This record gives sequence, C-alpha cells and structure tokens, in this order.
Amino acid sequence: MFNVDDLVLHERRNDVVTLWLNRPQQFNALSEEMLSALKEQLDLIASDSSIRCVVLAAKGNAFCAGHDLREMQQNQNTVFYQNLFRLCSDVMLRIQSLPVPVVARVQGVATAAGCQLVASCDLAVAAIEARFGVSGINLGLFCATPSVALTRNVSAKRAFEMLFTGRFIDAKTAVEWGLVNESVERDDLDIAVDVLTSAISSKSATAVRYGKSMIYRQQLMPVEDAYAYASEVMACNAMESDAIEGIGAFLDKRPAKIKR
Repeated sequence: MFNVDDLVLHERRNDVVTLWLNRPQQFNALSEEMLSALKEQLDLIASDSSIRCVVLAAKGNAFCAGHDLREMQQNQNTVFYQNLFRLCSDVMLRIQSLPVPVVARVQGVATAAGCQLVASCDLAVAAIEARFGVSGINLGLFCATPSVALTRNVSAKRAFEMLFTGRFIDAKTAVEWGLVNESVERDDLDIAVDVLTSAISSKSATAVRYGKSMIYRQQLMPVEDAYAYASEVMACNAMESDAIEGIGAFLDKRPAKIKR
C-alpha cells in the first residue's frame, strides 16, 4: 500500500491511479518537497502503459492552498523562488504531458497554485462547497504562474477578474466559467469521478493517447498548422488496430472488440 506519512499517496484500482496530496494540516500547501514528490509520482505513471486514467485528489478539508507561504518566508531569496516556481511549472507541464487524462477531484478550497493545479488537469469534478481563487494579489503577490493555466481554461475577462480582485468563485460558477466540468454533492464526489474515469477507461487506449497529446500540441500552432498536424495524427490513428476494428464493427453492425 503506502506510507501514511508520504506527502503524496499512490492508490491504484484496476487501471486508474489516484494521487492524494497528503498535508491536510497544512491545507495541502505545495512545499518544495511536496512538489518533488508529486513530480516523481507523475514520472512513474508516465512510464506505465497499463494505467488508463489518473485522479488527483487531496486529504483533509482543503484541496490545495497554493504554495507553502511559511516555507517561502523562511527562504526569502531570488534563487530559491526561481527554483520553486520552476519546479511548480514542471509539475503542471508534466500533468499535461502525461499520455493519459488527469481528473482533479476537488473536495474543498483550491487557491493560487492549488487553483493552478485544477486548471492544469484535463478534467475536474468538484464538491458544491469547493471554492476557487487566485488571491495572491491580496498579499501583494500577483499569481503569475497560476494565471498561465487559468487563462487557458476561462475567458480573459473572467481570469482578469479573479486575478486582479482576489475574488473566490464557488463550484457552480467554476462550472459555468469552464474551470470545472461538474459540481456535485460531497457524498457523490467519488461516484462522479468514477463515472468519468470509467468512461475514459472503456475507450481505446491508443485513441486516448493520440488524443491527449494532439490537443495540447495543436493549441500552440497557427490554425493552418494545427489542421495539418491533426490530419497527420488522424491518419496515423486510423491505421491502428483499434480504429480498424472499430470502423469495421460499426459498418458490420456488431460490437467492436477494442483493446481496453
């Protein structure tokens, strides 16, 4: 199983892995050590082709309160801050570069880098009492790195509102703004996450891996280049055995035998 003292707990059920942030007394604040532990777990997942989906969850009442401000206060020098924020950025990028989808399971508050963590995941389900904010501005510190992920999830004006006022939004608003896919009662959170991960796991592993990589790469391209790249990806995917079987089964009006 796992050591309960670990900063990030690893739990596997069938082909779905759940990573638990495990500093509940510190509201799961992202210390340098915790970020390193999370990066290590993500790297291990990336090398395991049997994993079909990842859930990012948290112990305690808070999902993640952002960076560990006490640790930052104790290390007030530019080099430490540069290394810390670079490590944090590496974690966020690792989530997106994983070959399988990552679902944030948000049971409580997610602020600053914690909100960034949610925005960096491919999908997110939140309990109705969860709240989201990028409130560094209230402390005289603009949430620059969280803004990168936030502005890629919500509209520019919504992001500006959160970033420059420090305003928190509830789960219902987070769904309306596009930060979260669904909000549910706290008791239904695990069920909602299971429904989502089960739907993903039931699909062709090959197609899912093609799809996740393609989505993020094409976002960085001009539209003409994106279409050229997407066409190449689709052509390659169409030659894979799952696609050949799936198309054949559809035309033959029979169940497809897709590799799960």
